Amino acid sequence: MSSAAAVNRLVVFGDACGSGRMGLDAKRRMRAAMYGAFAEAYASVGVEVDRVHQEDRGDGILAALDPGVPPTLMVGTWLDTLFQSLREHNAGSADRLRLRIGMNAGPVLDDGRGLVGRAVDVAARLCDSPVARRTMELAPGSDLLLVVSDWLYANVVAEGGRYVEPETYRSARVRLKETDETAWFHIPRLPAPPLPEDRPAAEPGAEHRSTGGAGGPGTETGGGPVQGDGPPPPDPPGSRTTGTKGTTGVAGRRDRARTAGTTVTHINAQGDVASFENNVFHGEVTGIRKDRGPAAPDGDGAA
Repeated sequence: MSSAAAVNRLVVFGDACGSGRMGLDAKRRMRAAMYGAFAEAYASVGVEVDRVHQEDRGDGILAALDPGVPPTLMVGTWLDTLFQSLREHNAGSADRLRLRIGMNAGPVLDDGRGLVGRAVDVAARLCDSPVARRTMELAPGSDLLLVVSDWLYANVVAEGGRYVEPETYRSARVRLKETDETAWFHIPRLPAPPLPEDRPAAEPGAEHRSTGGAGGPGTETGGGPVQGDGPPPPDPPGSRTTGTKGTTGVAGRRDRARTAGTTVTHINAQGDVASFENNVFHGEVTGIRKDRGPAAPDGDGAA
């Protein structure tokens, strides 16, 4: 099957915390509650089952949304409903269900056996990264952590919307396997997630990529991607094209235009083009990434 059949989709990777310590009966109850919470969250945004490709991951779920589902609903109403469902379940349960959710967007191919694509890989890495796991350890009273890619934060979360709180997100560097990029972390109802070895990062509303310091392996906070798999980073100071917001030079180009209530983001990276208009993806691309030499082979979607 050709990569030309890949479609831009929002990818959701969910994983239950501490499932390895559960017995068989506890895992069965955990899985029932997890699937129930996901189903309730989808229903809250009017998403039917046939608009979601969902795969079982034992103690987690991999899902890819129909391209027509607005991503703003997923980081807003969907996430809030998932959070409330977990709260309700955990209030009367001896075994708390706590979830880490990774979200990313990009070209995804269904080869008949499952989902394939860098968008899937990165969503899994965000969810399973050491900084995500440690953040949940530092917030034992919290039931849900959302980690979104840098591209998804800039193009969806930062725009705001119902139940979307960009000011409560904080950035941290995620390094896991071949992935090395900035991600954005959010815990519902907290003013900021307790990132490990937290250092001042880019404040929402400012230029979202900034130079950060080292915070230990896998926990550097505040910086933009060095060898990221997402959209290319900004040009060095002094090389940005004057008068065009978000335009970059050698690595690629991103243009955002606003007309009569419509926001359109175009991304051109080494010949691949995609656009994001009114919360809907458009275009066919083979991937948006920065060349960085051969990478070690890795399975799609592995955590």
